[in-house]
Amino acid sequence: MLAEIATLIVAANVGVMLFFSVAVAPAIFVVLPAEWAATYVRAFFPKYYLYLGVLTAAAAAMAPTLLQQLGLAVCAALFFFSRWWLTPQINRARDEKRAQAFKVLHIASVVLNVLQLLWLIGFLVQGLL
Repeated sequence: MLAEIATLIVAANVGVMLFFSVAVAPAIFVVLPAEWAATYVRAFFPKYYLYLGVLTAAAAAMAPTLLQQLGLAVCAALFFFSRWWLTPQINRARDEKRAQAFKVLHIASVVLNVLQLLWLIGFLVQGLL
């Protein structure tokens, strides 16, 4: 029963991540003025990473194998890293108009998020095999 709950949590996280990446993010900077978009993103990402981190940690606690538990725990830790270290660094670089630092940190956050998404999808695929 716990393994199935862990799988449902991971599937929900994948859904959130895909929906944000495909539907929300592309629209934010098209629909909103730049200043509003930046304000929205700053308010959104800390909650996004915290939500995904907490739920992924819960899934890790319920995963059926030690390897899955460790994999999900690492993924959760990376969400918390993004929440408490990476996002503030990105915001600071933007505030201080350090364009190159902002670019590098932003790319790192995107790459990390994609890797986590693939990691979670891998967990789901493994469960189907």
